[in-house]
Amino acid sequence: MSAQPRPKSDSTPGLHVATIAHAGLIWDAYLDFENDLHRPTVFRGLLRFEPPTGDSGFAPARTTVIIIEASYEEAVGKARSFDDRQLQGLLRSALPDPE
Repeated sequence: MSAQPRPKSDSTPGLHVATIAHAGLIWDAYLDFENDLHRPTVFRGLLRFEPPTGDSGFAPARTTVIIIEASYEEAVGKARSFDDRQLQGLLRSALPDPE
């Protein structure tokens, strides 16, 4: 088990992992964790995308849990391994469909 303390599931702002461009805006990507009561030694991470402040017309978007690792460090490494193209695809899939 990692020596790193387990992040709280409601931690905000999370761990910043990247800044990407999408739809003409700059988005920040954060790694958030969800606890698993059945497997407390596993680090389950999701990505949260925050749009720029102001009236961009976008709300924050979240993926489902996409990172499951045995340690905090491995989860962070996995999140930081995504390139801009992959992060943009994850953001597109997390945003609501345009009307």
